[in-house]
Amino acid sequence: MHLTTIVDGVKETRELEDGSYLVGRAEACRIRLPFPDVSERHAILAINGASAVIEDLNSANGTFVNGAAVEGPVKLDDGMVVQIGTTLMRVSGDEPPPEPEAEEAPRAEQKANGGDDDEAPGESADPMREIRRSAQEQIHRELLKRLDMKRLTVEGVDREGLEQTAREKIRDIVDEVVSKGRLPEGIDPVRLEDDVFNEAMRLGPLEELLADDSVAEIMVNGPSRVYVERHGRLELSDCQFSDDASVLSVIERIVAPLGRRIDESQPYVDARLADGSRVNAIIAPLALSGPTITIRKFSRKALTAEDFIRFGTWTEQAAEFMRLCVRLRKNVIVAGGTGSGKTTLLNLLSGFIPHTERIITVEDAAELRLQQPHVVRLEARPPNIEGKGAVTIRDLVKNCLRMRPDRIIVGECRGGEALDMLQAMNTGHDGSLTTVHANSPRDVVSRLETMVLMSGMDLPSRAIREQIASAVDIIIHESRMSDGSRKVDAITEVTGLEGTQIVMQDLFTFVQSGVGADGKVIGEFKSTGAVPTWIDQARSRGIDVDMSMFAGE
Repeated sequence: MHLTTIVDGVKETRELEDGSYLVGRAEACRIRLPFPDVSERHAILAINGASAVIEDLNSANGTFVNGAAVEGPVKLDDGMVVQIGTTLMRVSGDEPPPEPEAEEAPRAEQKANGGDDDEAPGESADPMREIRRSAQEQIHRELLKRLDMKRLTVEGVDREGLEQTAREKIRDIVDEVVSKGRLPEGIDPVRLEDDVFNEAMRLGPLEELLADDSVAEIMVNGPSRVYVERHGRLELSDCQFSDDASVLSVIERIVAPLGRRIDESQPYVDARLADGSRVNAIIAPLALSGPTITIRKFSRKALTAEDFIRFGTWTEQAAEFMRLCVRLRKNVIVAGGTGSGKTTLLNLLSGFIPHTERIITVEDAAELRLQQPHVVRLEARPPNIEGKGAVTIRDLVKNCLRMRPDRIIVGECRGGEALDMLQAMNTGHDGSLTTVHANSPRDVVSRLETMVLMSGMDLPSRAIREQIASAVDIIIHESRMSDGSRKVDAITEVTGLEGTQIVMQDLFTFVQSGVGADGKVIGEFKSTGAVPTWIDQARSRGIDVDMSMFAGE
């Protein structure tokens, strides 16, 4: 077999014997591509006689064959062009192949490079896009003429009625265009109707991505570049907005129902969608590449402990132990880095709370979805346009102590509210749950100390640590691994204070043993052999504890 590569117009052909060839930037790779857009271990090429198969190894920018992203092993026939970064490759039989043309894989090049500087990515690969967009904009303008929004609002038409009216008007306009033969050939009228409706009444091009369960995060970097995260990897989507104004319209549609605003005086905002998905938006003059939206999607269905076991996030023993902790009203802090899955895990732990208890949640943007019948949800409020009227997380934590809570759940402690949370845990409100940004269980203690000092109370370090040691029982730490998976990597007990140091012991840990050929993290989550100091409390309450869950190696 022969392999021909083209890099920056320079062509090179080499003969390949049967075997496996690791392709990547690392020096150990048999086919080395030392370029920044190529991962260390990017792909693997297998040669067997006249057969060649390539497979992507969870690379950052992906591997493409004839412009299509590689997902799983792909058999290469003569004439197929492989693109890795800006490198084009072709595998052929005994005769060296003709030179691959860059035009044969425009979509792959755009995905790898983020598009050309002078045109939006994907436009040259899809000439129908501009025609479809033009038809959509014309129908949208006609809809605004026919749909008297001001009159409908005055008449008290609710959102559902407004959407129904808009849908009918759009259908009428599209039918008229079709009947007069003015709809360009190749455009599906049903799809066009949906696109116009989403643009006018919902979140425009984002609706399709929001409905895709394989998408975990959506990142809008201006109108022409929308990235998504699938299975822990970033990729450029086909979704595009018409212009900056279209993106701004979507942002307004998200924040307006929440009583929040975004403008030049307040050019960034945190918000949420109706399903609890977290949204951050930032606009000019701070965002130089255009209005930027980041959406962290929540699963449509509430994840269960069994789902976490199936995903490899934790084990059955860890799930049973955390169920025991919540049942015994232990104060639990969920820690981890950004995007590690803290809120999802907090939501799962809250599901272990008995349905007979009164739960009060305090959040910056309400994201938790509790299944219990007796839940009171509190949400912080930002300042108004005059800079007044703000209600902080700390204000709400203080207030909820007067609301007769059995459990207090704070979405995230990031400031002075940490002191009020610790005091609540120490004054009869045990069984409370919260999250903290931290890189390890030990780092949680340092973060809590810092946040307590942010409350403005001039407390000595020992007094703060006494509060922490007395209040916090369990720290559960979650990490996002190199392959994009989320795993609980430590469940740690806070056992007390010795001198000025808080004493902790790991009960369960995740030990990584390597990385598979497919880039997946290999490891084992297991007990350390340590037993919680409070285990006798469970027995005294008549709870049967399976001690085998703590059996180490």
